[in-house]
Amino acid sequence: MTENPSKAVWRPESMTQLKEGNDVSAESEEDAPKKKSLFQRMKDGLSRSTRTITDGITGIFTRKKLDQETLDELEDLLIQADLGVDVAADITRTLKRDRFDKEISDEEVKSFLAGEIAKILKPVEKPFAPDPAHRPFVTLVVGVNGSGKTTTIGKLAKALKAEGKSVLLAAGDTFRAAAIDQLKVWGERIGAPVVSTRVGGDAAGLAYEAVERGRAENHDVVLIDTAGRLQNKTDLMAELEKVLRVIRKLDPTAPHATLLVLDATTGQNALNQVEIFGKIAGVTGLVMTKLDGTARGGILVAIAKRFAMPVHMIGVGEGADDLQVFDAEAFSRAITGAR
Repeated sequence: MTENPSKAVWRPESMTQLKEGNDVSAESEEDAPKKKSLFQRMKDGLSRSTRTITDGITGIFTRKKLDQETLDELEDLLIQADLGVDVAADITRTLKRDRFDKEISDEEVKSFLAGEIAKILKPVEKPFAPDPAHRPFVTLVVGVNGSGKTTTIGKLAKALKAEGKSVLLAAGDTFRAAAIDQLKVWGERIGAPVVSTRVGGDAAGLAYEAVERGRAENHDVVLIDTAGRLQNKTDLMAELEKVLRVIRKLDPTAPHATLLVLDATTGQNALNQVEIFGKIAGVTGLVMTKLDGTARGGILVAIAKRFAMPVHMIGVGEGADDLQVFDAEAFSRAITGAR
């Protein structure tokens, strides 16, 4: 999607606190605790990943001067944190060039790391922005089962509704009754219609119906859930290709966005998912969930380095406010513990 100043960009400040899963009830303002800043919520959510890197740095940088042994230990630490071999090598090479055989503190290393990681992530920082030129703005949401697709759709739909947009949901993961039911619950609670069919029904036919209804009812956005079975890539590819084909019968430009939802706890396997879904579905942007549940949040850096694909949102907790617009600098500081 091209940048357009006139686009309405989703901001997390519009979201009220929601619970994960089927419990999507909002807390009242009186009952809700005082909200933390976006950065503090991100920092809290990334605490496990942060500890891996910061504790390691503190343990490594006990020498007064930067030597090769210290650099090797730092490179190993970054690889263990899932930043990837290439990123780890590039960062340590730059640190060696600038500070070798010079005194350096652990805080200086954290600050340096944050800066280098931000350089990698800044080019992929891009808020999700439905283009009003496309009405409805058809968005396909893909990802493996368990990645948090359906919950992400619900939270995103609520945010878009809070921005004044009309949203239509399509329960296109027709192989899982739980996914269909969960999306219906989200739809009821946020006041968004849901197009669904029986378990095992035709996902492509459902997508066609959703886009057709979205056009007839003049909705701003149509969010389409999809199945996420990777056990048989051939079947997955065939189903997604059929979905794309029937959608384009109604609108040759659709889908206008294809979001891949990734579970950060899968570590290096997330790289494989980006590659597979990128080829099958033409992914335009990423949402990474469950960053609060892993000590390897650095995988997002490895993905950005390898694929340079836009990152729209990250999930750093169970509440709706914890699905945040991706901020490269804040993420880099949070994950490295830099001040």
